[in-house]
Amino acid sequence: MVVNSRGNLWEEYFRAYLTLVMNARSCSLEDAKDFMLETFFEGNFSSFRPISYSSYLHAVNSLSGD
Repeated sequence: MVVNSRGNLWEEYFRAYLTLVMNARSCSLEDAKDFMLETFFEGNFSSFRPISYSSYLHAVNSLSGD
């Protein structure tokens, strides 16, 4: 999937993406986070805008129950 790095991605997007990865790969949240770092963020969390990264962190926290 091609995503514009200049766009703002919201928490709901990342929650859905992480859930999809966990279901498709039958993996834990930690494994899904590693997968997203490598494939979506291409190893660099700052490759997207700060709002997107903050939304990603909120999504991870909501899925982890924190």
